Amino acid sequence: MNKIELHNLIAQQQPNICQVVAYKDNKKVYSDTWNNYKEDDCVHIMSATKSIMALLIGIAIDKGEINSVDDKVLDYFPDYKVKRGEKTIYDVTIKHLLTMRAPYKCKGDPWSKVCSSDNWTYSSLDFLGGRKGLTDEFNYQTVCLHILSGILYKATNTKTVDYANEYLFAPLGIKQHKNYYAKTAEEHKAFTIEKTPKENVWFCDPDGLGTPGYGLCMSAEDMAKIGLLCLNNGHYNGKQIISSQWIKEMTTFRKVESKYFRGMDYGYLWWGIDKTKNIYSAIGNSGNVIYINPQNNIVISVASYFKPTIFDRVDFIQEYIEPFVRE
Repeated sequence: MNKIELHNLIAQQQPNICQVVAYKDNKKVYSDTWNNYKEDDCVHIMSATKSIMALLIGIAIDKGEINSVDDKVLDYFPDYKVKRGEKTIYDVTIKHLLTMRAPYKCKGDPWSKVCSSDNWTYSSLDFLGGRKGLTDEFNYQTVCLHILSGILYKATNTKTVDYANEYLFAPLGIKQHKNYYAKTAEEHKAFTIEKTPKENVWFCDPDGLGTPGYGLCMSAEDMAKIGLLCLNNGHYNGKQIISSQWIKEMTTFRKVESKYFRGMDYGYLWWGIDKTKNIYSAIGNSGNVIYINPQNNIVISVASYFKPTIFDRVDFIQEYIEPFVRE
């Protein structure tokens, strides 16, 4: 298959893809665009945002601003008033949040309650804990992950987007990002589902803290740089941006005991795709993916506009894009 044939195949079979970028042996070997997107346009990468948040937490730990993933969450919020009778929350750690093993007193994501509140971090804390205790069950959450942004701010006194700009984006040559705050529910929904190109923004709460579970906008080229950083154990363009120890810890995967996640494993907000080859990915709804194959020294990033419940994008990458890149 040549580039034109691959371009047409993607247009026909994966019509919401806007950009694809691929690196092999740290050299760009493929780049293409669809749907009138330019190479530097951004899309909302949805839950792939989580994986970037894991890197920011790692940087803060490297810098000694956060002591450890074993820190108790409430250590960072001494003024938070725990609800009467609640005990479990005292034992929840940062690691529980990163691995999606934290207990919550809600089924699904409490979007309306958190996003209509004055303090999204504390509203999320209200849902943390519960009578069942620390069950160690995999419990995938998005909006309540906002606690991580609260922790990062308490530890560094720096807003999420500013921390990312200084310690992650600038060293990678990614354009500076700005906060985007939606004043109404309609604006919030429009941000999520609009199909037009986005600016370099990170969705935020009323206090300017970026949403760690979703809301970051990047191009496929930006995403590929994140992938290269991970592929090279935290090293990029002659600099060690994040420790190799954190990359190793972040990509130590554990089996997900659920029928809903296609047999994938989970590390620190990254998905394990293939244990034998150590292939792993950042994955967001609509098929936004940072795909990393260390065995073949390949990074493939796919940026897509909103189209809900796309589950086959990693399969598509492995069936069509990766073989093309390896040729």
